[in-house]
Amino acid sequence: MAIASSHPLDLTRKQPFWMLQMGGWIAYFTLGSLQALAYGKPSGYWIVPFTAACTGFVATLGLRQLLRACWSLPPPVLTAIMVLPMLAASTVMNLTSRAVMLRFCEECAPANRLEFVAHSLSYIYVVLAWVGLYLGLKYYRQLQDQTQRTLAARSMAHQAQLKMLRYQLNPHFLFNTLNAISTLILDRDNATANRMVQSLSSFLRHSLDNDPMQRVTLRQELDALTLYLDIEKIRFADRLRIETAIDEDCWRALLPSLLLQPLVENAIKYAVAKQVAGGLLRIEAERDGDRLVLRVIDDGPGCSALEGDQLPPGKGVGLRNTRERLQVLYGEASGFAVHNRERGIEVTLRLPFETSQTRGD
Repeated sequence: MAIASSHPLDLTRKQPFWMLQMGGWIAYFTLGSLQALAYGKPSGYWIVPFTAACTGFVATLGLRQLLRACWSLPPPVLTAIMVLPMLAASTVMNLTSRAVMLRFCEECAPANRLEFVAHSLSYIYVVLAWVGLYLGLKYYRQLQDQTQRTLAARSMAHQAQLKMLRYQLNPHFLFNTLNAISTLILDRDNATANRMVQSLSSFLRHSLDNDPMQRVTLRQELDALTLYLDIEKIRFADRLRIETAIDEDCWRALLPSLLLQPLVENAIKYAVAKQVAGGLLRIEAERDGDRLVLRVIDDGPGCSALEGDQLPPGKGVGLRNTRERLQVLYGEASGFAVHNRERGIEVTLRLPFETSQTRGD
């Protein structure tokens, strides 16, 4: 058994039609009455435009039902189908209004068939205007609906892509950390192993619980990065040296959460881990006008395959992840560059300088 839908949205969508339908035909009647007065018609002549308006109101409701039923057809087919109904609507409006008009003008009756046909088409312009307006508004609403669906789908895809990039963890990091924990347990260094497990748990909890769609301040970003670096410090001990140079104005700047972690992980993997003496990792932040400039610098062996900001094929997953996140979030307003220094690699990120005040939070 079918149940009629009474969703509030359906009612909302119907209201504009009825408002326009009633308002349009009331305006048509008002204009006809004013014209009758202007041309010196008898006082009761208002009944003629009133009859035409009432007949048009009912006839166009029938045209509306036909248009809705044939809406999915190609425009040429729809046009061909609507020709006869529109002529019929014009004829009905003429017959009803002329029947009333004869009370005031008996000689207004058509003298022959040709004149009858001509009179029957006298309202065709009104019917054509109504159909044209209806089609225009319906196409406009359909376009708006499609635009909203497209924007909604694009927003969902945008968020899904951001979450995918944000939750992408380097399996080497987890493998190396778990392997280090296993080694510590075998060496019966339970205290250090327990500390590393706690640090890993804190970092993973933060990375999974934090909303990837939200911005965090640079101070919060570095606090989260400290959770990751605590794990690496246990692994590398004195071989890992860390420096920071943060301009005072940058601590409150907003950026995507865990944006720097893949860059730091990449530097540790290719610069610190591959050197017996370890290496230096430096994180810088400065404000350049309306841009926040972030740099991650290491003193490792560098990468001869780097050319400008082109990443070597098959490597640099953390770099690609970061570049894609910036592109998705900021588009052309962001910048990403990576190049070899005299010793090591420097990765530079540029993004709009935003704070909680500028974002209106």
